[in-house]
Amino acid sequence: METLLYRATAFGFIALTVVMYTFVLRELKKGLDRSNWDDLRKKKIFRKVLYTIVGWTIFISALALSGFLQQFSSFPPRLMIVLAVPLVTMIIVTFSMTTGELLLHIEPRSIVRLQVFRLFVEILLWSLYIQNVLPVQMSFEGRNFDVLAGLTAPFAAYFLTQNRTALVIWNLLSLGLLINIITIAILSLPSPFRVFMNEPANTIVSYFPFVWLPGLLVPLAYGLHFLSLRQLGIVKKISHG
Repeated sequence: METLLYRATAFGFIALTVVMYTFVLRELKKGLDRSNWDDLRKKKIFRKVLYTIVGWTIFISALALSGFLQQFSSFPPRLMIVLAVPLVTMIIVTFSMTTGELLLHIEPRSIVRLQVFRLFVEILLWSLYIQNVLPVQMSFEGRNFDVLAGLTAPFAAYFLTQNRTALVIWNLLSLGLLINIITIAILSLPSPFRVFMNEPANTIVSYFPFVWLPGLLVPLAYGLHFLSLRQLGIVKKISHG
C-alpha cells in the first residue's frame, strides 16, 4: 500500500522535473530572443525542443506504466533505452552548429545555476531510501555524493563564471560525481551485471514517475555540463580569434 510519504516523493519528482524543464525552456527562449535569427527560425527551434521533451516524457512514462521497463533479465536491461537515447541525443545537440551559435546568446551563469536542482533530487532519493525502496548506495548516506554539485552550483554560477579554468574544473568534477552515481545505479539493477547485492535492488527507477529520474533529470544534469563546457570552448575560441 502506498504511503503518504511515497506519494509525496512521487509528486516531488514530477514537480521538480516540470519546474526545471520550464526553466530550461525559459532560458532557451531568452537566448533565441537575443539572437539575430528570423522569427520563423526561432519559433521552429523552440517548438522542436518543446515537442521533443514532451514526446520523450510521454514515451518513457508509457513504457514504465506498461511494465515494459521492469524486465531486467535481458542483456542489456530494457531500462538502458531510457539512459542511452537522451545521452546520444544530447551529444548530437551539444556539438551541433545551431547550439554553438545559440550558446553565444546565453549567459554562462544561467546554465550553471540550474544545476542546483540536484540538491532536491538527492533529498527525494533519500526519501526513497528511508522508505526502503531504494538501496543505500544511491543516497547521500551511501555512495552518492552528487549533492555536492547541487550545493556548489549557486557558488559556481556567481563566482566562477568569470574564471574559465575554474568553471571548467567545477564542471568536470561535478560531471564526475554524476558519472559515479550513474555507475552505481546501473550496478545496483537486478541485472546480469549487478555488483551491489544488497536489497532492495534499484528497480524503482523503472516505475512511473520515478523513470523521469534516469530519463529526464539525469540527462538534464549532464546536458547542462555539456552545454557549459561547449560554451566555454566557444568563448575561448572567440577570445583567441
